[in-house]
Amino acid sequence: MAKNDNFFEKVYQVTRNIPYGKVTTYGTIAKAIGSAKSARMVGYAMNNAANLEDVPAHRVVNRNGILTGKHHFSGTNLMQQLLESEGIEVRNNTVQDFEKHFWKPPILED
Repeated sequence: MAKNDNFFEKVYQVTRNIPYGKVTTYGTIAKAIGSAKSARMVGYAMNNAANLEDVPAHRVVNRNGILTGKHHFSGTNLMQQLLESEGIEVRNNTVQDFEKHFWKPPILED
């Protein structure tokens, strides 16, 4: 398995555990997998996750709660609609009450 494949799988493992009605950030996932400076790579992994049914990529936003990955979902507002269906209010592409909905994953052990 290539190094990126392993990295992406760790990202997906954390993402699969984001609870319904919660969001987390690219940087938070990077820290959880022991790659604190790799938030951008987590973003690349999320780009690929749009086609993976078991990875709730719509629950990953930037550190300010902005839906920066929304253009990777089919449909104009699919990411927002998925979050709203989980009870998360989104206004101007930004999660409202971000702190209330934020989920911090545990650190993954190798």
